Formats: sequence, structure tokens, C-alpha cells
Amino acid sequence: MVGDIVKISDLKPGTGNVNIEAEVVSVDEPREVMTKFGKRTRVANATIKDDSGEITLTLWGDDIDRVKGGDKISIENGWVSEFKGTPQISAGKYGKINVK
Repeated sequence: MVGDIVKISDLKPGTGNVNIEAEVVSVDEPREVMTKFGKRTRVANATIKDDSGEITLTLWGDDIDRVKGGDKISIENGWVSEFKGTPQISAGKYGKINVK
């Protein structure tokens, strides 16, 4: 792992290069969306938790099929954003989700 592990309760929107370890609580049904480049891709929200709280994890493409409820995961170089006033994290373009 590169960098320190951060607790979910300490995540702030607009923060990049975040490393966390968490458990997947649930994964929603994937939906198809159009990217800004006009390509279709799948996206799904998952809820993840650690001993400090929960946050929504946005899963894109192949990551959707790799993660399921009950999995322990780590996210390297994650990106925290905000959607409708709620913080959420994703691996982003340069991050990585590892299933333990």
C-alpha cells in the first residue's frame, strides 16, 4: 500500500490519492451510462464500511464484477467526490481496487 490508510469518517470531498480498507456491505444493480466521450459503460454504487462509518463506492466497468457484498477491499489512490451533497469514493482513472 502506498501512503497511509485513512478512515472513512475522515474522507472529504475533493480529496485525491486516498488509501482505505473497508468491507463491502452491498452492491446495487449496474446501470448503463454514456461517458463524456460518447461511449457506453456500466456503473454501479456499492456501500462500504469500516469501523468509523460508511460511504458510497462508485464502481465502473469490470470492477463491478470483481466486488460483492462481504468482500474485504482496499482502494489505492482513490478519489473522493460529492454527489447530491453526499461524499462518495471511486478508484478514479489512476486508482486501484483490490479484493482481499
